[in-house]
Amino acid sequence: MSVVADTAAPARPLDTDAVRADFPILSRTVRGGSPLVYLDSGATSQKPRQVLDAARAVYERSNAAAHRGAHLLSEEATDAYEGARADVAAFIGADPGEVVFTRNATEAVNLVAYAMSNAATAGPQAERFRVGSGDEILATELEHHANLVPWQQLCQRTGATLRWIPVTPDGRLEETGLDELITPRTKLVALTAQSNVTGAIPPVAEIAARAHRAGALVIADGAQAVPHHRVDVTTLGADFLVLSAHKMLAPYGIGVLYGRRELLEAMPPFLTGGSMIEVVRMEGSTFLPPPQRFEPGVPSVAEAAGLSAACAYLNALGMDNVEAHEQMLTAHALEALAQIPGLRILGPATVADRGGAVSFTMEGVHPHDLGQVLDERGIAVRTGHHCAWPLHRALGVQASTRASFYVYNTPAEVEALAEGIRAAQRFFSA
Repeated sequence: MSVVADTAAPARPLDTDAVRADFPILSRTVRGGSPLVYLDSGATSQKPRQVLDAARAVYERSNAAAHRGAHLLSEEATDAYEGARADVAAFIGADPGEVVFTRNATEAVNLVAYAMSNAATAGPQAERFRVGSGDEILATELEHHANLVPWQQLCQRTGATLRWIPVTPDGRLEETGLDELITPRTKLVALTAQSNVTGAIPPVAEIAARAHRAGALVIADGAQAVPHHRVDVTTLGADFLVLSAHKMLAPYGIGVLYGRRELLEAMPPFLTGGSMIEVVRMEGSTFLPPPQRFEPGVPSVAEAAGLSAACAYLNALGMDNVEAHEQMLTAHALEALAQIPGLRILGPATVADRGGAVSFTMEGVHPHDLGQVLDERGIAVRTGHHCAWPLHRALGVQASTRASFYVYNTPAEVEALAEGIRAAQRFFSA
């Protein structure tokens, strides 16, 4: 089961020449005049002019503290910020009041984890979030560290136990033991909506339904899913969804926590200070309703405007078309890399329930060395454990090389990757 909702509209090919013309960085050369082949969008995406212009326009015309002034610039900044909230909500099928802006997906996960810690001293409305000895948090071996370490730390703070769903040899979740892992002791299930290493897309809705039957909450890491698929929170099934703007064509420094309204209303805050308060006295304070309760400090208006523009850009392309384009590139990459002797692909061998991250190892060549050779040819890939060390250990490797695709990549760039790998193979075997 995919994170993508069903649709009757057929996908249409992206005009990659027109798309690439929107990205100034793609016209530059690197490493002695080589054209840039950017295959590291899983780490961060490039930004189109429309996004850069939207962020710059805030600083040039409406630079002011949102929610903090009665003058025109502050009103414009507030409108831009809250307009972005509405645009993001529409992009993922949520209500604006269910969208909390954070710095990134990592902070969004930590917000939920620390709210569960803070529930111990909050009022009775926070009872559902309280975690203690005898309770369990369930994660998966697919997780990015951002959706694993916060839950390890929560268990250390509260005395709860961390359990996890293992992976299969082809980098998918092992689903056969879920009924033993999801029990009445499970307080929360944390799982990715798409692996940043194997590209595997777990059945989030099915697992969420099992978790809810056991009384558990579900948080989905959408950092690798939302930029690449049509994700609707009403069908995804998770109680919380996190994402990072910089992975979906938008600026750094802003992310999103989606939470079901009734849960956000019951959650205690994570960070406190200005902007999130209702009444402050020396004896104590009360807090605003969500989402403002979780957004202390001066808002990141320019970044929010850039995120709004990114949503508009992706909507104009059509998310089904985005997914189809990446499936085409991924299928091409899987076929091309499978023909290279000594290369092992980590993850599913087909594009079924699989995203556009292709990680691999090369016999006799360390990923860092391979990445350096590719970089000399202008090909930017990721090397290392990709913030997913437990997953690499489960797959029997210490590190890998990852190519990840997005709307501006082409089949010619996939072929350049394959030829670069062969060149590295020749170099290290000489």
